[in-house]
Amino acid sequence: MNKPRLTYFDFAGSRGEECRIALHLAGIEFDDVRVKSADWPALKESMPFGAMPVLQMPGKPALAHSNAILVFIGRQHGLHPVDAFEAARHEAMMCAVEELRHAITPTLRISDPEQKRAAREALAANELATWGRQVERQLDDGPFVGGQSLQVSDIKLYMVVRWLTSGTLDHVPTTVLDHCPKLLRLYRAVGEHPGVKAWLAKSAQ
Repeated sequence: MNKPRLTYFDFAGSRGEECRIALHLAGIEFDDVRVKSADWPALKESMPFGAMPVLQMPGKPALAHSNAILVFIGRQHGLHPVDAFEAARHEAMMCAVEELRHAITPTLRISDPEQKRAAREALAANELATWGRQVERQLDDGPFVGGQSLQVSDIKLYMVVRWLTSGTLDHVPTTVLDHCPKLLRLYRAVGEHPGVKAWLAKSAQ
């Protein structure tokens, strides 16, 4: 292996895509290894914590978990704050995204349509609404978490907002974050960033 390798499922979303975008913005040429769902059980035991994404750097052990990968990339390439307190504040936002994903995940496993509807409607009215208000309070004049410069925390927030407002989560209205104008402003600003647009256009090919 003579260049970094990122391994994740074969779709343009969630934890893997935020790491791909960060690598692209950092100008790092990397092997984008995309795993089919059917092949995952055979690979699971070989992963550091039995999960993806995993970043492999030449001469280094495999690095797991999206937040660790994003912070590593960010620190090396000017996409994460240098100041220790500001860096911790950004990392807290990233942890909040992961907590929200963990709250949503159980509803992805519900097969009964009515149970799923009830669970998703409750999720939208409670956890999602509360999470949005909490994140909104952490944002200032923007458009990004740290002001004018896009950083890895912004990419992570962008990915989860895109998911929540896309309509792909049944019974979660696309307006679920309409009470969060600063967060939606951040989402639009990340989506309009030239580097992000370039990656999304490449992924769509």
